[in-house]
Amino acid sequence: MYLDDDTYLLNLLQQHRLLSAGQRKLIVASKAKQRQVLIKMRGGRPGGKKNGSPVDAVTLVDIITSFNLELPGKKATLLTEEDIMRAVAADLKLPFKKLDPLDLDLEVVTKTIPKSFALSHLLLPFAVKNGVLEVAMCDPAKQEVLADIERANQVKVKSYLTTKSDILKILAEFFGFQSSISAAESHLANPLADLGNLEQYVRISSSSEIASSDKHITSAVDHLFCYAFEQRASDIHLEPKRQDSHVRLRIDGVLHTIYKLPKVVHAAVLSRIKTLSRLDIAEKRRPQDGRIKVDREGKEAEIRVSTMPVAFGEKVVLRILDPDILFQDVAGVGFSPRDLALYRSFLASPHGIVLVTGPTGSGKSTTLYSTLKSIASPEKNIVTVEDPVEMVHEEFNQISVQPQIDVTFANILRTILRQDPDIIMIGEIRDLPTASHAVQAALTGHLVFSTLHTNDAISSVSRLLDLGVQPFMIASALLGVVAQRLVRTICPHCVEEVVVSAQVLRGYGLPVRDEEDVVLKRGKGCRQCRHTGYLGRCAVFELFGVTEKIRPLIAHGASEDDLRQAASAEGMTTLRDDLWRKIQAGVTTCEEALRIMGGGAV
Repeated sequence: MYLDDDTYLLNLLQQHRLLSAGQRKLIVASKAKQRQVLIKMRGGRPGGKKNGSPVDAVTLVDIITSFNLELPGKKATLLTEEDIMRAVAADLKLPFKKLDPLDLDLEVVTKTIPKSFALSHLLLPFAVKNGVLEVAMCDPAKQEVLADIERANQVKVKSYLTTKSDILKILAEFFGFQSSISAAESHLANPLADLGNLEQYVRISSSSEIASSDKHITSAVDHLFCYAFEQRASDIHLEPKRQDSHVRLRIDGVLHTIYKLPKVVHAAVLSRIKTLSRLDIAEKRRPQDGRIKVDREGKEAEIRVSTMPVAFGEKVVLRILDPDILFQDVAGVGFSPRDLALYRSFLASPHGIVLVTGPTGSGKSTTLYSTLKSIASPEKNIVTVEDPVEMVHEEFNQISVQPQIDVTFANILRTILRQDPDIIMIGEIRDLPTASHAVQAALTGHLVFSTLHTNDAISSVSRLLDLGVQPFMIASALLGVVAQRLVRTICPHCVEEVVVSAQVLRGYGLPVRDEEDVVLKRGKGCRQCRHTGYLGRCAVFELFGVTEKIRPLIAHGASEDDLRQAASAEGMTTLRDDLWRKIQAGVTTCEEALRIMGGGAV
């Protein structure tokens, strides 16, 4: 009735200022031809009215969105299916539901009604609250179907309006994953089948390929990888518990529980991941590290795999490394103009050590890889020693540390110096031998990059002293230190201004000098950012350059306070200063500053 009534829908969109009069004329004049184009694209027969399946049927909403029309008065903002369905929901006084996979209950979606029934009527049960089953639908005229669901499940139903594309996507993802897991659980009641030898380079199956595959565990892992990529996850955690196994994704630095697997499936999923990453399937008592290179729809990515025995079995964490993120332009990683100029002066030096510091997950790898990419050329021999190699890149000569055969940072550095290197990147300086070889390499004409785990840039000098490096050698070799953290950025779709008092900001530990209230920005929370107010992350930096005035202080064993005062006099901005600058620029919030600094001195 509603979505099939051309006059109703077009009038409604004009009333809501989603269509102009000219755009309406275009739709009326071209809709018949456009319908035939869409039917042909979906595999139907040109000239037919529409495909038989409700999934493939071409509606007026499909036709309108296929024109890629700009919203009146909003240049470069296109009219979407969601805009149309929100207008319909508002007119019919029905609640609209934006389906977020992370908020849905897998059991409710897959076990309330059959998949065939859900596809036939384009319905999606997604949650049970206070004894009421919540169902999303894209056709408001199908209210009578809800009565059938109520009778079949003996539960009251509340309906929401949503988009057809979201329903189809969730049904494919959830039923695909659940069917793979259920089939695997049933299959594993029998002796486990041989998974076979699999190549390290893996192409993730498409949705249609997954559906037709009878390798249930393979399908489940492919679904999991696809889901993680779609949700922009940086890490996947599979954690065995007493009764089941939890699957969590880290998105923008925050972990979300997305699935709970049957305990019997956990070991098989883990074996599949171990096989892909060339790990020992039989070894369950010791931690192991491996990697998987995947090709998903033509796009390559690296997945670093780490397994570890825990109380209820083996836990595995998969870190997703996207080359588009790891290899950025140095100017785009987040340096201020002053810090960028200073950092580029480090890179222009013929020799010396540049250290990047920060805790795990602070973006050190991105800074280092982006740096190496920016200075790589056929005239330079770049050698890296990593534990493990984060991202394989053909312009670098990359070596993975293997302690079991005595290939350590310190030992391999001796060999590297006989390989005529120009630039050396050491994954981490952990002990005196590694530090000594790094300093020696810098003093003999090589540019050396490495990482340390310290709270700020100045502390790196103390860390090297604690390892046993002589002060005069640090002073001679060290070019500078970069300390960094990652903060969540404000969602651009729901940004708003907020007034915060200077006293409150000082309570956050921010260097606020004004006494008046300050106008800042924050994310109000919207469907694009899952109502968190944040979308994506950026880095904050502290750059400590070893100048001619600071070098003698290091050589004579000056304290951290003396070095910090001297660096500040030379213009160094601290992590706290850079964080405050980004807060003032509307990039992040003071709440993120408190989360990152943890109330401590940064």
